[in-house]
Amino acid sequence: MPSSLNQIVTQIVYILPALLVSVTFHELAHGYVAYKLGDPTAKKMGRLTLNPIKHLDPMGTAMLIFFRFGWAKPVPYNPNYFKNRKQGTFLVAVAGPLTNIVLAFIAVVSIGLFTPEGVVLIFLSLLFQFNIIFAVFNLLPVPPLDGSKIVASILPDSVEATFWQWERYGYIALIILAVTGMITRIINPVYQWISQSFIYIANILVGG
Repeated sequence: MPSSLNQIVTQIVYILPALLVSVTFHELAHGYVAYKLGDPTAKKMGRLTLNPIKHLDPMGTAMLIFFRFGWAKPVPYNPNYFKNRKQGTFLVAVAGPLTNIVLAFIAVVSIGLFTPEGVVLIFLSLLFQFNIIFAVFNLLPVPPLDGSKIVASILPDSVEATFWQWERYGYIALIILAVTGMITRIINPVYQWISQSFIYIANILVGG
């Protein structure tokens, strides 16, 4: 196997576990919050599961591997089940990125507490990085990302209807932003701030 190909395979082997954990917990959080708010849609479709295969989107997964940001298969939900449609939509949308932030913090604290080495250190480091990137990326206000649902949930009904008319262009916009490098320029400053803040806090907590 050529060295370059070997490096790619090795990289994917290291990346996949952290990637699957990040995506799975992100989507499970969406479905669980919707379920707790009275919507059984995700449960009926088998999406309240830790099986990552149920949550992977082919295009979004490829972008996660090669560009380090992407998306999963959106968890289906029916806002008509919510007592308050906009509030329920907001809570379901924010649950995914918030879960990623929590996982990132757990990862960096674990590194400080247990000082792991080798494969475990690589896994926790990637888990830390992926979850911050995944959270920040998904908060962009571009369909189908969570940020678009958060924005829609706080818009007046008439403006919300107009906003969703642009939904079909979301995937195209994301691919263009990724290929041109614009997403990196948007995400990097926020990623740096969150990661440095978490490392600083973790060092205080573990007495570093």
